[in-house]
Amino acid sequence: MTAENIVVVESPAKAKTINKYLGRDFRVLASFGHVRDLPPKDGSVLPDSDFAMSWQMDERGRKHVGEIAKAVKGASRLYLATDPDREGEAISWHVREALESRKALNGVEVSRVVFHEVTRNAVLDAVANPRAINQELVDAYLARRALDYLVGFTLSPVLWRKLPGARSAGRVQSVALRLVCDREAEIEAFRSREYWTVEADFESAAGQVFRARLTHLDGKKLGTHAIADEAGALAVKARLEEAAYRIAKVEKKQARRNPAPPFTTSTLQQEASRRLGFGAARTMSVAQQLYEGVDLGGESVGLITYMRTDSVVLSGEALAGARRLIGREFGEAYLPANPRRYRSSAKNAQEAHEAIRPTDMTRRPQDVRDRLKPDQFRLYELVWKRAVASQMAAAVFDRAAVDVAATDGRAVLRATGSVIRFDGYLKLYREGQDDSPKGGQPEDDEGRILPAVAEGEPARRKAVETEQHFTQPPPRYTEASLVKRLEELGIGRPSTYASIIQVLQDRDYVRLESRRFLPEDRGRIVTAFLQNFFERYVEYEFTADLEEKLDAVSNGSIDWRALLQEFWDGFQAKVEETQGLRISNVIDALDSELDAHFFPQTDDGRDPRLCPVCGEGRLGLRLGKQGPFFGCSGYPDCRHVRSLSAAEGKDENGPRILGNHPENGLEVSVRKGPYGFYVQLAGEGEDKPKRVSTPRGVDPAAVTLEQALGLLSLPREVGIHPESGKPISAGLGRFGPYLRHDGAFVSIPRGDDVLEIGLNRAVVLIAEKKGGRSAGPLKELGAHPGDGKPVTVHTGRYGPYVKHGRTMASLPKGQAPEDATLEAALPLLEKKKASGGKTAARKAPARKAAAKPKAASAKARSHKPAATRKAPPA
Repeated sequence: MTAENIVVVESPAKAKTINKYLGRDFRVLASFGHVRDLPPKDGSVLPDSDFAMSWQMDERGRKHVGEIAKAVKGASRLYLATDPDREGEAISWHVREALESRKALNGVEVSRVVFHEVTRNAVLDAVANPRAINQELVDAYLARRALDYLVGFTLSPVLWRKLPGARSAGRVQSVALRLVCDREAEIEAFRSREYWTVEADFESAAGQVFRARLTHLDGKKLGTHAIADEAGALAVKARLEEAAYRIAKVEKKQARRNPAPPFTTSTLQQEASRRLGFGAARTMSVAQQLYEGVDLGGESVGLITYMRTDSVVLSGEALAGARRLIGREFGEAYLPANPRRYRSSAKNAQEAHEAIRPTDMTRRPQDVRDRLKPDQFRLYELVWKRAVASQMAAAVFDRAAVDVAATDGRAVLRATGSVIRFDGYLKLYREGQDDSPKGGQPEDDEGRILPAVAEGEPARRKAVETEQHFTQPPPRYTEASLVKRLEELGIGRPSTYASIIQVLQDRDYVRLESRRFLPEDRGRIVTAFLQNFFERYVEYEFTADLEEKLDAVSNGSIDWRALLQEFWDGFQAKVEETQGLRISNVIDALDSELDAHFFPQTDDGRDPRLCPVCGEGRLGLRLGKQGPFFGCSGYPDCRHVRSLSAAEGKDENGPRILGNHPENGLEVSVRKGPYGFYVQLAGEGEDKPKRVSTPRGVDPAAVTLEQALGLLSLPREVGIHPESGKPISAGLGRFGPYLRHDGAFVSIPRGDDVLEIGLNRAVVLIAEKKGGRSAGPLKELGAHPGDGKPVTVHTGRYGPYVKHGRTMASLPKGQAPEDATLEAALPLLEKKKASGGKTAARKAPARKAAAKPKAASAKARSHKPAATRKAPPA
């Protein structure tokens, strides 16, 4: 039966949901994303022909366009209902162009409909108010696609010729890679500085004790590093112990803290990374599922609004729903007099017109928990709490500060405290923080109550304590902080952050260790090459300015072809300059640029480049077919070569002294034994030095004294479980890092740091273990384009795998199951199916007929604390 009206959306899940909202006269089909693209070969974009672009449909695209063309035959109207952003506009344009080339639209009226949430009212309203395809948004898409193609297919061959072993280079990815490399260079150049603080306990006239920190000495305010060493700290301590004290000043004030606005794409990715441990790709995949629809008792409903947006605006309907819920659930005290209206800080907030929020603000997470998968529930709860909290009353704090002065006026110490007078929005939600050991926990003085004191009254000094500190290098980027920095610089757009990060990892330019990005040697060399020979095109300001011009195309203020011509003229000239570039020029430039990284100066003044074999030649960068390496200048007489990782000291087996323990003065070092690297407390000759293995994923050459002290202090208490009231501890065992709670052990997964894991994350991991997460699929990636059946991700005895029907295929080595995508899974399943695989991705070894029962299961033994096992010999 031919329907009068055909509706095209991207995904079958979205099609299934929308089909239930429209009547019998409508038929909803999926395009399965883009139906055509630029073929990956030279000539797909022709700058000399006014940037003409050649499009190509693969077999999948032809199949879906054919199905749509067949359905349109005999219909009177075609509604293009793809996503409400620039990419969605482009997909609609491609579908229309592909159908027109088949002459399938004769007599068919074509309309574009847009909705920002997949709900019955939103869909029906969109269909009732169609519009034409926005050509300006399409032009902005064409400009970006052409730019990315021209940079990739012009610059990548230059890299391959001049830098053997390098992968391709992207317009925005190269700048993001530079951010990671620049941060690593800052860390390497950083020199830690020792400083001390002095604090004292005082007793008020009423007998209450409080602590204050020294802020002024001899009439001068002390800077952070004013007390440089222990001798200075002890001298100050002695002076403080001789003085008498009085209360010099008492300050009291009330402060208000307003809630954060509802989520945009970037802030959702940042907060999901901080609080849930999700990567950007995993966050967007789960958000897509919540947007497209979840079955709630017979009807599929979209639970959140469109998830690619840089707007913080809430609709009037959403504001009203939030206020009703707050008044009902929390009381009138938590409801501000007027709705909070936020404005976007983005210069051209064009991705969508509303923030990410629940489609029904009164639909609480607990109301739908039984209908959602674990990841879906956790992300929905995060979105719901943030959106509702954004409309709650401000939190009110009573802040106090007390200055205690020596009676001779030579020293002033200050005590601060902060007490929540009214929790306001904090009753529901507290925003996470980047690069903070507190991970979004209360500030140091929050909850600290100072005694009631009056100015002029005496304060009896009690203990005076000194504490040693060291300045810390800037932290490496996490996914959250990298997305935040990209947004601050104006590089990339909300819909591109996840793919930027994924591409850098796929090309082995960066790696994640303890959820932080480290540049691989390949990535550093590519960045050094681009900074030396294509400097303008990896500049932050140039890239951000180009992004603004591309946004200007979308509102019609710049012609897209004129923008491309301006870029191409300069870029092509720069590429032509490199044609005569000799390999020796490249080697010399890179060798000089990366000298401090690969050959840091030694304390003994020895030449770090001196060849260890001949003792005469110097090590220098060389380029081979397999990539760069270091070779002796005495070649061919001396044939010594060294890999880049060896040049960084990653293969040195001798002990590396980190410093002394601040409490007992014993030496702390990193050493290598027959079972791998470990941290040792005490020097040579000690009978039973304390030793702790370095955790997996931690580079032994990069271990600092602070990290080593943390490892030596394990196991540590993470906090008290909010439900059981029992402590949770974190430690290292024979099989890696673990959490222990109520006698049970839970593995700490890759990406989480045993030294930094907080209470919230620990509670989540314990709950997942109890819930038997591995019993079913971890998540559903989407419907298979062949039969519409789901493609799912699982973890098994032999690692993570994807499954479709009875076909199972292992994920590539090193890929986390949460980062799997439908696009990546389909080729794996096809390859497995072609090889005849129908069951498990890897065959389990045959079981012995009569295996002897073990005294204790491997699971019970797997997390024996490291402190109880025999230390590896040095």
